[in-house]
Amino acid sequence: MNFSLLIDNLTNPALLFFFLGLFAAQLKSDLEIPPNSSKFISLYLLFSIGFKGGQELAHSDFNFEIWGSLLFGILLASLVPVYTFFMLKKKLGIFNAGAIAAAYGSVSAVTFVTAVSFLELQEMEFGGHMVAVMALMEAPSIIVGVLLIAWFNKVEEVKTSFGGLIRHALTNGSVLLIMGSLVIGFLASESQAQGIKPFTTDLFKGFLAIFLLDMGITSGKKLADFLKNGWFSLLFAIIIPLINGSVVAILSSYITEIDGNRFLFAILGASASYIAVPAAMKLAAPKANPSLYIPMALAVTFPVNITIGMPLYLYIIQVV
Repeated sequence: MNFSLLIDNLTNPALLFFFLGLFAAQLKSDLEIPPNSSKFISLYLLFSIGFKGGQELAHSDFNFEIWGSLLFGILLASLVPVYTFFMLKKKLGIFNAGAIAAAYGSVSAVTFVTAVSFLELQEMEFGGHMVAVMALMEAPSIIVGVLLIAWFNKVEEVKTSFGGLIRHALTNGSVLLIMGSLVIGFLASESQAQGIKPFTTDLFKGFLAIFLLDMGITSGKKLADFLKNGWFSLLFAIIIPLINGSVVAILSSYITEIDGNRFLFAILGASASYIAVPAAMKLAAPKANPSLYIPMALAVTFPVNITIGMPLYLYIIQVV
């Protein structure tokens, strides 16, 4: 691996703000980002990446690679929950296994945004259609997770209809915003997009740094409770994402030859949802323990991906 790339990533100001948040939480500092401000920043990041992705997509030809990428993303989001469910079922029970499997089959928009920033620092190109791939990967994993719970749970039924669950997944705020921004960016002309470029581009890295500070504080507060669950869930949250990302980094070469696209596929395969899936599982599988699957995704997998994962996946892509 290129260790200079790893060092550069670890000294990235945005990532250092994440560690500052972790440190502040461990010190029990009163440092915090107001909830309304945090929500605004997360909405801004989704809007910005979606709009820029739409602009990129407007300049792309809808060829085999784009359609293949969309199908590959959906397939990935459908298969990862299946094998992770069977790994987890015996140790953690059906409900927890289903919720965690759905989380790891789904994606983290924040990890994706951080990965896009990483690519920009490396001056690597990527296709705007990858934003659409990310958005399409939210719903399939949730549906598969709930199907697995329903299939293996013979005592109680899942407490929501699958139609309602699909609707919830597709109308989730983060999914709706990024898809809507993608469509608007696609429809806007280049001159129209230029008018809001300072907002969508120039402010992006500053807002990302503040958001990662907030993520660090949130992760640090959840870490202690999560560690009480034992070593199995901790090792799973570290090892499985790295395996997923590494395998997808290799398999994606059959879909696209662009290193930036392959890198984003690896990140999508490795990341875990801590927004859309918990919201869905609260309705569909209330017996699943949120103090288990949320910290796994947010406090462990997220920092592993943005510290070790990103340089590792890029190294694999450049070597294979």
